[in-house]
Amino acid sequence: MRSIKRIILAAAVLLLLFLGWLLLGPMPTGVPILEYHMVAEVDPEEGWTYNVPPEDFRQQLDYLQQQGYTTITPLEFMKAKKGKMDLPEKPIILSFDDGYENNYTTMLPILEAHNMKAVVYMATNSIGRPNYLTWDELREMQDRGVEIGSHTANHQPLTHLDHEKQLEEMKLSKLLMEWNGIRTVFSFSYPNGEVSPEMPEMLKENEYLTAVTGDAGLNTFDTNPYLLQRTNIPHPRFGLMEFKLRLLKAAVMTKLGIHQH
Repeated sequence: MRSIKRIILAAAVLLLLFLGWLLLGPMPTGVPILEYHMVAEVDPEEGWTYNVPPEDFRQQLDYLQQQGYTTITPLEFMKAKKGKMDLPEKPIILSFDDGYENNYTTMLPILEAHNMKAVVYMATNSIGRPNYLTWDELREMQDRGVEIGSHTANHQPLTHLDHEKQLEEMKLSKLLMEWNGIRTVFSFSYPNGEVSPEMPEMLKENEYLTAVTGDAGLNTFDTNPYLLQRTNIPHPRFGLMEFKLRLLKAAVMTKLGIHQH
């Protein structure tokens, strides 16, 4: 019995030391990328977890501003990496997957009220379908400071497809948007965050500059630009505290070196 108590005590001490190192020591710095999908007043019947209600979204943006964050786009991150511009003191990227119409009707006005930027990753074969963005809305959003990126043509997890189909999804989505008046598409989002080792080179060959994964963490100029870390922001169950913990998660995952690129 005493030996068991000693083992439990030793484990507790080690846990406390680990937590002290993790939370009290210096935290890593870098650019967080936050992953959103919908900003809608009414939760969808399916995909509830993907919706951040407008009031919660406003609170999150208020908090980011209070903490001194300044939004940038993936293209601006790469321009800074190449020495063509300077990053703000605390940069952050807000990203939105799939291209839901509420990104235009609800998210964009809130974003603009905070004088912030974002990137929308559009699955091109959804353009113009019910509840998705139209061509006119996409072009207008780009004119209003939102970067438009690719989320493939059909939103199929690329790791489930053969090489030719993967290439087709990457290539056609970019070409279709550029043929329809979207300025050069430089950024990509892997559907479901699923990526295989050869995909970064495939994207590079198709003149993309960046791509985001589903792995939480912080990004620096040493991060592989085709495997950028990104932290999911789901429907808040515990208000702003949950959002703060998500931001902390990005730093913790980087400090621990878990799934970092």
